[in-house]
Amino acid sequence: MKIDLTDTTSSKINKAILSGRRSIGMPAVGMVLTLVIVTDEENAYDSLKAANEASHEHPSRTLVVIKRHARSPRERHEARLDAEVRVGSDAGAGETVLLRLHGELGARADSVVLPLLLPDAPVVVWWPVDAPEVPSKDPLGSLAQRRITDAYAVEDPLAALAARAASYAPGDTDLAWTRLTPWRSMLAAALDQARATVISAAVESEADNPSAELLARWFADRLRVPVEQVVTEGPVVTAVRLGTPDGEIRIDRPEGPVARLVIPGQPSRVLALKVRTTAELIAEELRRLDPDEIYASALRAQITPPPPVQPVTEPSPAAS
Repeated sequence: MKIDLTDTTSSKINKAILSGRRSIGMPAVGMVLTLVIVTDEENAYDSLKAANEASHEHPSRTLVVIKRHARSPRERHEARLDAEVRVGSDAGAGETVLLRLHGELGARADSVVLPLLLPDAPVVVWWPVDAPEVPSKDPLGSLAQRRITDAYAVEDPLAALAARAASYAPGDTDLAWTRLTPWRSMLAAALDQARATVISAAVESEADNPSAELLARWFADRLRVPVEQVVTEGPVVTAVRLGTPDGEIRIDRPEGPVARLVIPGQPSRVLALKVRTTAELIAEELRRLDPDEIYASALRAQITPPPPVQPVTEPSPAAS
């Protein structure tokens, strides 16, 4: 069911949600959180699709905040709220409200969102593309227990990571870090099997990949070893190498959903390591709402590059 409201208020939107819920006999007790998506018209469809798929694991009320930019000086001073309420099959396993904020109302989005939050339920705010410089101090971000950004979706990912490191507050996270969960799990399992001391590390990826940067920082923080970053054609992270006295532990995924794990003294193995969808990443982030201290440590870590290789010079015949 879809209910369109033009030039409306938060109070009328709440009434429309209750009316739609009664019409289809849908209870609200099963919803576990409020997910606020702050985006633009261009990215609203894909973001909402991902949230709806994630809602089958985490039933929630999804509020999509879309700030409409005025085209004339007169429209900039007008404040208008249009809304589209979706319940039932049109809203995944929860309920959805698209909020289009016109004019000056865009600067006061928190006043619109606050009355629509589920009572006594956690709040998660997700910026699919452009996030504020300090998410925790943003009016909407300050309402949330969890704030999700995505450095991969911006023009300068490494600059975005630097901004995230400078402004980090407990509850912040980034989908560039979430994409690394399968890599980190497999690397930890490989080290448990090898039982060797790591003396160096290398990450191979496409240029300016924020996940590769975070993985290199994680190695620097947890292993305290020099980390080499190698640029390849991608896609995303293509290989990780950990040097040990017994040889090299390597996970290689040049393309596709399959990777190869090599541990010294053991036969190589084929692993499933696909590039996950945005819906899968969001679903993972919604499983835990406590601060991610490992992400915070990796985000702030400083990478020590390996020392340059000194060229070997052959002795001249005269010297001999």
